[in-house]
Amino acid sequence: MIDGRTEDAPGAQAAGDGQDPARAAIEDWVRDLAHHLEIDDVELDVDAVLRLAGQAAHTVVRPAAPVTTYLIGYVSGLAEATGQADHPTASRAASRVAAELLARRRDAQDAGDSGDSGGSAGAQDA
Repeated sequence: MIDGRTEDAPGAQAAGDGQDPARAAIEDWVRDLAHHLEIDDVELDVDAVLRLAGQAAHTVVRPAAPVTTYLIGYVSGLAEATGQADHPTASRAASRVAAELLARRRDAQDAGDSGDSGGSAGAQDA
């Protein structure tokens, strides 16, 4: 169910047994939550979710991270339930839309920063 390990995962430093404690905690939580939500068979790329959440947090404001991932999950489930797409396809499409929108926001912020000393003030949480 859980896949996709990257160097950018939270707590990327390895523990003594080779398993990063933060990574182990996330994987355990996802397994437990998925089981209790009765969706044990749903594939989840934890690293992709965390990357997109991080982009939202740094491009918009920190609370945008959970809201962004919630909306992607919601629209993915809706697309699957209505027969528009299977869950993996819908999830990839929704994630791509969010990533493209975040990239446009970053580009706009960068353009504002280059010509304005206060360009993107307030765009990030400290």
